[in-house]
Formats: sequence, C-alpha cells, structure tokens
Amino acid sequence: MKKTLMFLILMAFCFVPVRAAITAPVVQISIDGPIGPGVSSFVAGAIEASEGRDIAAILLTLDTPGGLDSSMREIIQAILESNTPVICYVAPSGARAASAGTYILMACHIAAMSPGTTIGAATPVTIGGGSPGGGQQNEGEQRHPDMGDKVLNDSSAYMRGLAEMRNRPVDWADRFVREAASVSDSEALEHGIIEYQAASVRALLTAIDGREVTVRGTVWTLNTAASEIARAEPTWRDEFLAVITDPNIAYILLLLGIYGLIFEFANPGFILPGVVGAVSLILALYALQALPVNYAGLALLLLGLALITAEAFVPSFGVLGIGGIAAFVIGSIMLLDTDVPGFEVSPQLIGSIAAVTSVLALLFITMAVRAWRRPAVSGSEGMIGISGTVLDWQERNGHVRTHGEVWAATSAEPLKKGIEVQVTARNGLILEVESQPRDGEQK
Repeated sequence: MKKTLMFLILMAFCFVPVRAAITAPVVQISIDGPIGPGVSSFVAGAIEASEGRDIAAILLTLDTPGGLDSSMREIIQAILESNTPVICYVAPSGARAASAGTYILMACHIAAMSPGTTIGAATPVTIGGGSPGGGQQNEGEQRHPDMGDKVLNDSSAYMRGLAEMRNRPVDWADRFVREAASVSDSEALEHGIIEYQAASVRALLTAIDGREVTVRGTVWTLNTAASEIARAEPTWRDEFLAVITDPNIAYILLLLGIYGLIFEFANPGFILPGVVGAVSLILALYALQALPVNYAGLALLLLGLALITAEAFVPSFGVLGIGGIAAFVIGSIMLLDTDVPGFEVSPQLIGSIAAVTSVLALLFITMAVRAWRRPAVSGSEGMIGISGTVLDWQERNGHVRTHGEVWAATSAEPLKKGIEVQVTARNGLILEVESQPRDGEQK
C-alpha cells in the first residue's frame, strides 16, 4: 500500500509543469562625455526607475573627462541610495573616468575597467583654473588655510569616505585628489582600486557572476552570466536639459533673448522678436542657474550689450561702441566659473559674435557720422540756404515763395518783385533773406 501511494505521488510530480528559470536583466546606463545637469538627471532618474523592477544589477559605463561637482554628487547620491547593486565599468578601450568620473567609480559596489583605460586626476578646479591650496608663501612665513584648502580638504575627505565604504585603498583615493594622480587599468587592478579587468560587457557580467555584494545591509548574490542587457535611454526632458545647459547654447540663448527684447522695445508691435526674446531669456536664465556662473562676467556681458545698444540710439562716434565690445568680450570669457572640459564657452563662438557685433557697431558709428555731416532738411535749420522768389516788396519787408509756400520776409537791402533770394535766417514765421548774385557777379 505504501509503495502504491509513493508511486502515485511520483507520477503526480511528473505531470506538474516546470517553469524554466528566467535570469533577470542588467540595466545599462551610459555616461559618454562631460557630466552636467542633463547627465545627472538622466542617471539619477534611470537608477530610481530601476527600483522595484526585477533586475540583476545596474551597469554604469563611463567615459568622461569630468564634470560639475553638483551633478557628480547627485549621481553618487543616487548610487548610494540604490537598493540594487551598481557596477561601474570604464569602457570602451581608450576611455577614461577622470575627475568626477573617479568619484563615481569609487561610489559603485563593483568597479571594473576595460584594457587601455585610465582613471584619476580628481583634483578640484578653482576659479581661473589651477589646483586649490597652491598659494605661494615666503620662507619661514606661516601659511593660513584659504578657500582653496577648504575645497581640497572637502574633496579629499569625500573621496576617502567613498573608498572606505567600498573597501578600496584610501591612500590612492587621497592621491587622486591631492596629487591629481592617474592610473591605468592594470595599475588600478594591482592596487585594488578596481575589482575586475574585462574586455567587454559580456566578459564582465560573466566574471562577476556568483559574487556576493552588500547593498544597504542586504547581501546580493549576482546572477549575471546569462543576463540580457536592457539599455536605459534618456527621456525628452533629460535631452532637453542637456541641450540648454550646454554653455554655448545657454550663451546664445542669453544673447538672443536680450537682442530680441531690445528690438521689440525699439519697434513696438512686431511681437515675434519680443516673444522669442522672452522665451530665450527665460531658458537662458534657467540654464545659467544650473551652471557655475561668474556674476562679474555676466554683469560685464550685460554692460557691454547695453553700451553697444546705446551706440545705436545715442551716437557717441565710437566711444560707447568700442567700450561695449571690450566689456562684452571680457564678460563672455569670464561668464562660466570653471575650467572643466566641456563647460566653457567656445572662444570661436565668442570671437564670431564679437566680430558680428563690432560690424554692427561700426555701421551705427558710420551712420551717425553721415547724419552729423548731412545738412538739416527739417525744422528752422532746414530753411537756411534755400532759394525763393520775391512776390511783392515794400522797403525792407515783403513776401517770398519758397518750398511751394508763401512766407513773410525781411531783408537788409531793397528787393524787387520777381528776383531770386536766399534764406539766411528764420525768426518764427518771418524769413530773413538776401538777393542771390547773378552769374558772374559777386556778393
């Protein structure tokens, strides 16, 4: 009886459908280029969107020269708050994770590099370029910490804290910041800065398969060898933010906005320049608040535009125009307070716009000089020098016809009806005239 019951149980199990094991996918997020507000919005949003999904891990591929500190910290915060393991992979061959990229690599649960890649050079850049804490001091003079030292120490502590969290060498983390050290993929693997060296994404996912990772107190056993790769794509908002926060685009939007409003105020009723100018200016201000703006540079740029515009309305024969162009160029160069690659206004763009502005200013100056030299054609001054014909005359007073009108006139000499006269002055509605000399005669 027992054997029969066991046989029936075994037969029942044979007919139960068996579901094949499905490996969860790996979400791949790519950073390719400078790290700015658009990139940080995309990466943080993609990591947040991955929460609650059945995925094996998040793969963050890096190829960046660095980026803005605020954007970098937003990405790192998203990594640290992630409930899913985040794997950083510097790829493809020839790529680098410099400056901000090194901080991001240190924050990830697993770090890997492709052959021929580098990381490091994470010293923060101060105003005007250079490294913080590099001030000169005389021999025997005690050096007091300045703002550069504060920035350097803060960055070093941040990098060391990330290295300690992920059990990576703290001394190298400090050297990346204080000495701007850089290492290759093989050196990073040798010193324990990264855990893997892999030639491809698939090779990396195979290598880390079965590895245990602690994520916010929970131990994960990675199952990635057969995982499919699901690429995260930026939303339209991320792409739009990346476009308008490009320093060159923000610069053009700012100029377009100011010139559009100036044109609308000078020519009320056109509407289109005013609408385009207002929208462009709002977009430019939104972009600039997300970028490290030097407000002295912005003030100089606006002053330059104001002086150039004033040249068109209050001709100064070049004084306002030349001063405005100088202020405009200097302000444009100073506008963004960073030397991070990819986050400076192109010198070619500044030169091109300055050249066009100079041509416009020269045109205004030329028109002003011509207007100054041209004789008056209206008002009291416009009557001086014109000719007329005497209609009637008695002693020193009479009437003359000039410009198709009849005017009362007076003269210091006796005149006769029908002779040609020339206006020498105007007193209200009375003209002062004198006879015109005939051909061959001198007055």
